[in-house]
Amino acid sequence: MNEIYDVIIIGAGPAGIAASIYASRAMLKFILLDRFLPGGAIAATHEIENYPGIYKVSGQELTDRMFAHAEALGTTFASDDVLSLEVEGEIKKVITTQTTYLTKTIILATGASPRKLGMIGEEKFDGRGISYCATCDGAFFKQKNVAVIGGGDVAVEDAIYLSRLSKKVYLIHRRNELRAAKVSQTKLLNLPNVEVLWDSVLTELVGDEVLETMIVENVKTKTTKAYPIDGVFVAVGMNPNSYLLQGKVEMDQGGWIITNEDCETNIKGIYAVGDVRKKSLRQVVTGVADGAVAVFTLEKYL
Repeated sequence: MNEIYDVIIIGAGPAGIAASIYASRAMLKFILLDRFLPGGAIAATHEIENYPGIYKVSGQELTDRMFAHAEALGTTFASDDVLSLEVEGEIKKVITTQTTYLTKTIILATGASPRKLGMIGEEKFDGRGISYCATCDGAFFKQKNVAVIGGGDVAVEDAIYLSRLSKKVYLIHRRNELRAAKVSQTKLLNLPNVEVLWDSVLTELVGDEVLETMIVENVKTKTTKAYPIDGVFVAVGMNPNSYLLQGKVEMDQGGWIITNEDCETNIKGIYAVGDVRKKSLRQVVTGVADGAVAVFTLEKYL
């Protein structure tokens, strides 16, 4: 019969890695699972300036440090794709492509994925002009014309990053003010090669083999304008990667997992941490806090 773990942590971003650190220190029997290498989505971030104690660092370096810390404490990591979960009863099942794990508790730390626009040309030019990660693909657009879609922190930070590489950066935002942190807005608006297209939406992408033109509509005047463009970076929010618990735990209408302040779902022994759960702020610092809280809470449950 399979061995029974105290906890299985699914997702090796900052929240999952933090949970593994606390699980190691609590001397729990556990394993950390992720279909990809440790680090999560934040590993692709060019620059992080708001993690306490580390003034400026790349997402990759920060998560590498976190995982090295976890490994030093004895974390066991397995690269495996989780297919489904069985969460009822005292012993839960985590079914992967390689095996079935038995565990007393589960921490879901699967994060969130970029939201798509759902517009004409988006699928056609995905990877041929459309990108959802500026720091991943920005280098392909050196001295070219690019656009960023969105008005939040990620969109503004992406536009600032791309301004260092690209000839011209358009920031397209459907409102007349940005939602990003004021310090980021100030940086952005002082950049000579960035132009903000206020009250505007992207309606169509045009080209043959690769993206060549974007059509932008002003939502107030209803006028449209075509811009020659080489790359469009989409930063309009995220969708939770909560499908493993769909129909199994309580979620809101957007699919974000509802927990209490201890990261407990409505099913005993099932916890959600980091960006996948319903919360007001999704940042590295809140993700690692969630991972610590969940392990502290499940220790009492066990």
